[in-house]
Amino acid sequence: MTATPIASRIPAAQRLVERTRTAFRSNPSVLPTLAAVVITIAMIVYGEIAYGRILQYNTLSNLLINNAHVIILAVGMTFVILTGGIDLSVGAVIAVSSVAGVMLANAGWNPWLAVLVMILIGTATGAVSGVLIQYFDVQPFIATLAMMFLGRGLASILSTEPQRLADDSPMRALGAPITIIDGPKVNDLVVTGGVVIAVALVLAALFVLHRTRLGRTVYAIGGSEASAKLMGLPVHRTKLTVYLVSGTLAGVAAVVYTARLGIGQNITGIGWELDAIAATVIGGTLLTGGAGFVLGSVVGAIVLGLMNVLITRDGTIKPETVTIITGGILLVFVLLQRAVTRRKDE
Repeated sequence: MTATPIASRIPAAQRLVERTRTAFRSNPSVLPTLAAVVITIAMIVYGEIAYGRILQYNTLSNLLINNAHVIILAVGMTFVILTGGIDLSVGAVIAVSSVAGVMLANAGWNPWLAVLVMILIGTATGAVSGVLIQYFDVQPFIATLAMMFLGRGLASILSTEPQRLADDSPMRALGAPITIIDGPKVNDLVVTGGVVIAVALVLAALFVLHRTRLGRTVYAIGGSEASAKLMGLPVHRTKLTVYLVSGTLAGVAAVVYTARLGIGQNITGIGWELDAIAATVIGGTLLTGGAGFVLGSVVGAIVLGLMNVLITRDGTIKPETVTIITGGILLVFVLLQRAVTRRKDE
């Protein structure tokens, strides 16, 4: 009689628990990302029970459309934070880009040339930040803070009045609804050009970070810049590139946001750099760099968007409460990251 292997006697659930525990031990940085996914599911379940009509096409559509620009910002911020840096200028980039783009379009410029200018403003801002950080040894916080003030100042110089984009401007096509699924009554799955751009950028970022030398270098710099230099990796070029990416994507986010609302203001984007950082951190990217996932940042942006949806559905909670809740969640995830980094150091 053949003895039954011990492994086969262990219940399947117990084996799954053991495999999960082993996975966490080998890669503990995935824990914050998993926590973000759990929070998202919990918010959806709570919203469905408390208010209803959360798990439907139009809610998902509004969530993606209203937060497409935040997702784009979070993608760019992921590159920066993975290297251990920070970019505080992205909100100001959106302000100056949106005002400049609308003014140029209204002045008779080709709308798509105006769009290109909006993106290039972000690229130029990212380039200046990267040069200051990499070649003048300025701390990322200080360099990007300076660019934030510069961007706000330029936006205010251009106009202190809201600039409205013409309703028939081709730029508005990026904010036009595209029906994917025609559901019952108003329950349709709808996207916009901005959502398509956001999804394409997320997929491109996934490929770059996990399938290219640039991506591997980004993670290596965040893990240990000194070690990355010893390995002969292009540290200088890569650090400059991540700020170029962040600035350029901020310009793209400005295009997406402006096309949807059709307005540019010097006060647009105030605090959005903090939303992008919060989405990235909630999604599991370590503030110390070296670990994190683009999809986690997308989940973080969805968490922030869901909070707004639930508070709006409730109707009794003040909108200002979102900031308090965001701060609380961010604090929890920072503490969780601290626990993860200590575990990795042991």
